[in-house]
Amino acid sequence: MSTYHEEDYNHNFSNRLSSHISTSSYKQLITESVILSVIIYGVIVLKFRKQKHTWLTEQQKEQIIAEWKPEPLVPEIPAEHSALETHYFDGKVSKFVTYDGKEYLNLATTNFLGLIGDKTIERNAKEAIAKYGVGSCGPRHFYGTVDVHLALEKQLADFLGCEEAVLYSYGFVTISSAIPSYAKKGDVIFVDKGVNFAIQEGLKGSKSRIEWFNHNDINDLERLLMEQAERDRKFPKLASKTRRFMMVEGLYMNSGDLCPLPELMALKWKYKVRIFIDESLSIGVIGKTGRG
Repeated sequence: MSTYHEEDYNHNFSNRLSSHISTSSYKQLITESVILSVIIYGVIVLKFRKQKHTWLTEQQKEQIIAEWKPEPLVPEIPAEHSALETHYFDGKVSKFVTYDGKEYLNLATTNFLGLIGDKTIERNAKEAIAKYGVGSCGPRHFYGTVDVHLALEKQLADFLGCEEAVLYSYGFVTISSAIPSYAKKGDVIFVDKGVNFAIQEGLKGSKSRIEWFNHNDINDLERLLMEQAERDRKFPKLASKTRRFMMVEGLYMNSGDLCPLPELMALKWKYKVRIFIDESLSIGVIGKTGRG
């Protein structure tokens, strides 16, 4: 009588499996593998389906909601925080400002010309308010234009030596609306990296391709202009539809630097580029006649 051991069974099964694999065709092996996978998948699915899901009762839901405490949107600020201390500024916005009873030089203003506090300007402003009110409260092209607006535009045009000038009621929107009025989608604008926020908003509105050059770096600007010129030579049809602009500031708001205007103008004529110069801070300050 022979004794049958488990080791013998495993050995025989392995031999049979190896023999079956070696004698089976590739197509048959694929078929058997697919069938085996389907069987395993069915067993797993049936197992999970038999499990019972435990659903929360309405009372349990209400209890969880009642116990929930949301995190604060911002961390609590201690009562002794310096930002909570009260400070007072007294007086008009001018060259000096009174802070907590002490007088300080006011460096947080663009009142370079000292117009704020000028007695003549104050008197004329009061007379204008008495006659016209504090504002027209309407758009310029509809009912927001009065005679003094037109007179001032004429005087500004004569002072600057140009054909016409236009007034805006808010300085920020002047350059931010002027840029997209000229530059459109498909155009390219070469912009100094140091330009102010109002210019940046105008660039977004233009939807033009923006090429940034290093602040006041003429060589970097010319490199970009040369690349554009080469691009125009390769695609002349596209170049005929593309307008090119430069965007700089006469006196930079973020740094106080002056732009290298003679060099910029030389590149303008050399590469046939239009130029925007924001003179918001340089008008009346820079130049022999204060024209920027």
